[in-house]
Amino acid sequence: MQTSKPTTIILQTKSHFEILDGLRGVAALAVVTFHFMEWVYTDPSRNFIGHGFLAVDFFFCLSGFVIGYAYDDRIAKMGVLKFFKLRIIRLHPLVVAGSVLGLLAFLFDPFGGHPELYSTGKIILAFLCSVLLIPLPVIADRGFNLFSFNAPSWSLFWEYAANIVYAIGLYRISRSFLLLLTILSAVAICVVGYRSGNLLGGWSGPTFWDGAARISYSFLAGLLIYRANWIIKNKLGFTGLAMLLLLAFIMPFSKWNWLSEPLVVLFYFPILIALGAGATLTHGLKKVCLFSGKISYPLYMTHYAVLWMFGNYYTSHKPGTTQLALIIIAGIVLLVGAAYLVMVIYDIPVRKYLSNKWNEKVAKQTIGI
Repeated sequence: MQTSKPTTIILQTKSHFEILDGLRGVAALAVVTFHFMEWVYTDPSRNFIGHGFLAVDFFFCLSGFVIGYAYDDRIAKMGVLKFFKLRIIRLHPLVVAGSVLGLLAFLFDPFGGHPELYSTGKIILAFLCSVLLIPLPVIADRGFNLFSFNAPSWSLFWEYAANIVYAIGLYRISRSFLLLLTILSAVAICVVGYRSGNLLGGWSGPTFWDGAARISYSFLAGLLIYRANWIIKNKLGFTGLAMLLLLAFIMPFSKWNWLSEPLVVLFYFPILIALGAGATLTHGLKKVCLFSGKISYPLYMTHYAVLWMFGNYYTSHKPGTTQLALIIIAGIVLLVGAAYLVMVIYDIPVRKYLSNKWNEKVAKQTIGI
């Protein structure tokens, strides 16, 4: 009978960079706030968090760093198929949850919407494509998003693509070749920024390939930071780095976005990742960072159903400034609470169940049962 040592190698987990976890939560809150405010201010230059969408590029960069840290030294042992299964267990339950919530909001929005304009077959097809992360921008009432019932899933589509490329070959390429790919991707980011005037694309059919440029550079840059060990020791702590991250999101909107946004993505975010990995966390903020990191993905993947309802309410009722501020603040708080419930009641139990089933299978294969 074989020993169970290989099972331990495959299934072991690593400690987290807790400040980076905390920054992920800050970025998720920025995205939610941005989505509220873009309904209120159709002119982005008036939006105080008009660059909140750049949080996605921060997510991509952080993902490259974390994937390299978590899997570079063990993906060869676990194999590509096992890597894919682990990533699906981690990511896909909330893809499904976000799609279900988005469908319910589409069908039962008390403030507007026109589900009656679409055939049952079209709605079912759009829902299945959303669940399976197959782009299908066909619902006008959802802004022709790639994923009609959960718009943020566009970034998960590219996250999956990056994971596939990583498992197929990125994990084994040399650092110099990785640097070359990162530089080429940086050129693509600059081209997108110059051509479009900003880096807001990726979520719709016409801007589909903008998403490819955004994930390519940031994921590669994060992976390069890890492999080159570009970690900057510092004493900024979580609070200092959170404030620096927020500066990118509240950066003024201007005619120079085609330049300022690529500069943030190309240099500022990678520097923040390097600083976050090297910063020292005070004990009192450890729980804050851990909670922030845990809630970030559930919040990101479940908030948009409510945003469509908010948008229809705002358009039809035109609330005053004070009432609007209270609604948005309360909405953000409630969305965090709802994301926590989804995480505790659904996401964690489902992932635990799937992980246990997978671990049992691996253990049986290892001992030759």
